[in-house]
Amino acid sequence: MIDALLVVLPIFGLVLVGFAARRRGIIDEAAGTGLTQFVFAIALPSLILDTLARGDVPLAEPWGYWASYFVALAVVWAVAGLLARHAFGRVGVEAVVAGFSAAQSNTVLIGVPLILKAFGETAAVPLFLLVAIHLPITMSAATLLVEGRGASLGGIVRKLVTHPIIVGIALGAALRPVAGDLPEPLWRMIGMLADAAAPAALVAMGIALARYGLEAGLPLPATIAAAKLLLHPLLVFLLATFVFPVPEAWIPVAVMFAACPSGINAFLLAQTYRSGVGLASSAVALSTALAVVTMAGWLALVTT
Repeated sequence: MIDALLVVLPIFGLVLVGFAARRRGIIDEAAGTGLTQFVFAIALPSLILDTLARGDVPLAEPWGYWASYFVALAVVWAVAGLLARHAFGRVGVEAVVAGFSAAQSNTVLIGVPLILKAFGETAAVPLFLLVAIHLPITMSAATLLVEGRGASLGGIVRKLVTHPIIVGIALGAALRPVAGDLPEPLWRMIGMLADAAAPAALVAMGIALARYGLEAGLPLPATIAAAKLLLHPLLVFLLATFVFPVPEAWIPVAVMFAACPSGINAFLLAQTYRSGVGLASSAVALSTALAVVTMAGWLALVTT
């Protein structure tokens, strides 16, 4: 457990740096927004592009790996949404936001840097195999649940194909056959941008958390945090270990991906539909604070 904490604490230490810098006024809101935009639009897409274009992608189809993760995600989403509706009286968009908050991992700002730090470059391929489809699946599902039959397929597709992460995935796949023919200075430039992704993402997360509080009280956000930090990784571990065929070395990556706190996309969804904003922000803030301990525990479990 101590070894796991030594991996996790520096990661969340950078989050704390961003949080403290914003609270002390060293960095203003505009700077935090700009840093987040840099991470989402440039640094992380560069990291994904570099990994997919030049990484060692396995020949085997990762269906069991994906099934382990997304079956667990669907169960957690359903449980949290039903509890929000029937135990806490949240309906409509708020119920969707509750389920989305429990299922959507903070992959960009927490998952990618922590998993790469914990497992090294060998984790890059299984990590980005999840990143590649995590956003399209969860955002499409959330939009469809909110808008129902009125959701525009064309609108969803347009949002996805212009998302920087999806662009990075597409470019990485497209450049893979010719990666060796491209000039090395280009790859060094992309590599420098990729190296900035992790620290910038963590500081940006701290800056963002400085403006979140427990606006929705404690009971429902605590329920969402428990589903996200405990139930989701537990189900992934059980499914990947005992139900679906998953390479043994990939199981820790999937578990830690699931163990991440609630993602900011839940907050963005709530803002878009102007409902459940306080709930989403509270779930993000609380789950991120608790993840310091829970992610260290899961890391200790999967590395023993």
